[in-house]
Amino acid sequence: MTSFKNCVLLILLTIALIIVVDAAKEGRAIPSEEEKKELKKQLKAINKPAIKSFKTEHSEIFDCIDIHKQLAFDHPLLKNHSVQLKPTTVGNNISERFGPFQLMQEGISCPDGTVIVKRITMQNLMHAQRLKSMGLFGSRHFLTERNNTDSNGQSYLAELCFGPRNFSGAEGYLNLWEPQVSQDQVSLAFLAVGGGSKENFASIAVGWMVNPSLYQNDHVHLYVSWTMNGSNRGCYDLTCPGFVQVSKNIPLGVILKPISIYDGSQYEIRLKLQLYGTNRDWWFSFKGESIGYWPGALFKDQGLANRAKYASWGGQTYSRNTEKTPIMGSGHWPSEGLYKAAYVNSLKVIGNKGTVMDPGLKDLKVYESNPNCYKAILVHEDKVPWLRAVYYGGPAGCIGQ
Repeated sequence: MTSFKNCVLLILLTIALIIVVDAAKEGRAIPSEEEKKELKKQLKAINKPAIKSFKTEHSEIFDCIDIHKQLAFDHPLLKNHSVQLKPTTVGNNISERFGPFQLMQEGISCPDGTVIVKRITMQNLMHAQRLKSMGLFGSRHFLTERNNTDSNGQSYLAELCFGPRNFSGAEGYLNLWEPQVSQDQVSLAFLAVGGGSKENFASIAVGWMVNPSLYQNDHVHLYVSWTMNGSNRGCYDLTCPGFVQVSKNIPLGVILKPISIYDGSQYEIRLKLQLYGTNRDWWFSFKGESIGYWPGALFKDQGLANRAKYASWGGQTYSRNTEKTPIMGSGHWPSEGLYKAAYVNSLKVIGNKGTVMDPGLKDLKVYESNPNCYKAILVHEDKVPWLRAVYYGGPAGCIGQ
């Protein structure tokens, strides 16, 4: 039972980073002039000088930043850090099962020696800081809570947990949907890893998310997040120093398309998290390309320093207490199966010697925070890509506990 609670803790720690509540609707005060001044100062520190910039059709701005002058190196533990080479064992060029994606508009490309990053706006930063003000960094809140709600809103999970086992990575193909949500709601799918004791638990999550308050549109975005227990260290995407980007092609926060169609064409993204190298860095790859990594120095005293103990795959939603919950995944129950329900398939874990393997069935367990709202189903068939998989999700409409 303790190991299962730790698995749930892993994802609760990680998804806490993307729980966002609209300030005006919750009655929070508008920032004072002094606070606005401080926010502008922080924005200047976050948004590094651009060598080239591009504005997309969705009015988002992307900058090409010198790879050696990116935000990550503002972290006190990374002052003398050298950018690591892309590991060939993490980013493998493979053919995708459901065709190519076009992530960036034609004509948007960054030169060698730079990385492409999404420019952070005042609203992005305000929402990032609100996460901290809500007290959702660290595990104490989740260790003491036994329900799905807090004073601001309700959060629900439907996932498949792996562990406790020592391993060095996990991956999966996340089925891509674009659930409709209101302005202050969140719906997402994830792959997460974590480890450590209650006092030193750390976690990393990657996936897709629809979050209008955060991204200022209702499209589905690529996201990452990381947390470390007992402090306010950690954040989502690039709103704080820590994640070192190496890709000049794929930025965090980019809009993902095309989207799966109910009873029609299905699209998915291959995501992987893997511990690599003598520095024990945690690398993130998207569709076979290494996007970047969290340096091992960040976790030297935390649970992800040399290994992970838990992994999770599934979906999560968040909404205000007074509002019915949004769609998770496709908005249909897992029992409807392929072409109708959201899934993560080709689930793999990576052993400490780099061996990629199917997670053992005895180490997998479905978790549903409220089965009346959303469900998850473990799949273990005798054919690829369904050797290990999970269907998850459900329609909108839950309210309260």
